[in-house]
Amino acid sequence: SYNMPGGQYQVMSARLHHSLYSLTDSSEAGPDDEDGDGPPPLSPLQKLTTDMCKDEKTIKELIIGRRVGFYKVRGEIGYGTFSRVKLAFHALTRDKVALKILDRTRMDPQAQRLLSREIGSMEALQHPNVVRLYEVVETPCRLYLVLEYAGGGDLHNRICSEGKLCDTACKITFAQILAAIKYMHGINIIHRDLKAENILFTCSGCVKVADFGFSTQVSNRSAALDTFCGSPPYAAPELFRDECYLGPQVDVWAMGVLLFFMVTGTMPFRAETMGKLRRCIMDCAYSVPPWVPGPCQRLIRGILKAAPAERCAVDQMLGCDWLLPVEFPWSPLAARPLGPLRGPPESERGSLEDEEDEEQEEEVRGSLEELGFTAEHLRNNRLQDSRSPLTGVYRILLHQAQKRRGCDCLPVVRGMVRDPKREGLRAYRGLRHTSKFCVLC
Repeated sequence: SYNMPGGQYQVMSARLHHSLYSLTDSSEAGPDDEDGDGPPPLSPLQKLTTDMCKDEKTIKELIIGRRVGFYKVRGEIGYGTFSRVKLAFHALTRDKVALKILDRTRMDPQAQRLLSREIGSMEALQHPNVVRLYEVVETPCRLYLVLEYAGGGDLHNRICSEGKLCDTACKITFAQILAAIKYMHGINIIHRDLKAENILFTCSGCVKVADFGFSTQVSNRSAALDTFCGSPPYAAPELFRDECYLGPQVDVWAMGVLLFFMVTGTMPFRAETMGKLRRCIMDCAYSVPPWVPGPCQRLIRGILKAAPAERCAVDQMLGCDWLLPVEFPWSPLAARPLGPLRGPPESERGSLEDEEDEEQEEEVRGSLEELGFTAEHLRNNRLQDSRSPLTGVYRILLHQAQKRRGCDCLPVVRGMVRDPKREGLRAYRGLRHTSKFCVLC
């Protein structure tokens, strides 16, 4: 066998057993099985793995970092304290991805713990408004997170270059952020670094919440946290008091700052020094411009409250006057957890959900077969292990199939709200939310 960096890309000789990450079918024909017509044409997978072992150009690209596993690397699109992000695309599916590159030699134990949490959080998340993790590739010195590529820029740059968003754009953008946070909090994941730089857009305008480097998964939403995380202008007052805090309320506060930034083009809390900023936030000293629509003003004031317990809950925010006209066009199936491809059902499944799942799985299985992945590959590779290249291909193809079913479509804003039941939500003050957003929980 020939081992590529990281050890998971292997091309095995004929008739050898699979390793966990083997990408060659052990049932390939040997010399004795060939007929007079010559060997069959190579599948895309066979050609790629052969090139990675024998083609000088491909091997050179792997050595100098122009290729990472099955991904061709292109220009840099971002950077962070311990990482940089490059554009890449999958050599088999041709999909663009964002490659987050981390230098393992520069990471202290705390940074390594944060990275482990980031991967753990992203493994658990599959939602139309959350950036997806496709694969993790490891080498001795570097670790690569293969992420969904959102090519429409981030919210911070958009507002800095174009100014505040119009009312409809604010509704559509904020509702998607809320949908993502509701989903995350529903499975006890706290983001802890919500800010405009971490709100990305696809080319079609779909919102993607990104950067889970400070995220954490708690046993329940009442679990106390004690680590100061995030950006100071978005930090809740309790974070400056050096005391324990509840994660959901910290995310809610940051969403209030985000909403203020979207509708006004400025930050609610501004100061020349960190000390003055801290005092501003702890005193909850801000003012909403009078030209902001009344329902939006009430929402901002309901979120940006100094006492965490007095802040609007996510369900209350979704049920507020300002967001009532917003409706999502995609199915709640899109927010179901990732799982491995299942075999044929043992009994008839009557629900529409199961029928759609089966149809989606068959589509993905067919695409894998066209690329050259066999039933034996699927048996010997766990599709929930992000460090398997097969998992990367599977997740990309699965996302393709979901997008074709509308999971990345934008919400729509209706001109009028005529449904009496939805109108009745204007008086909503803490009851369980019962509009269409309830399907996101």
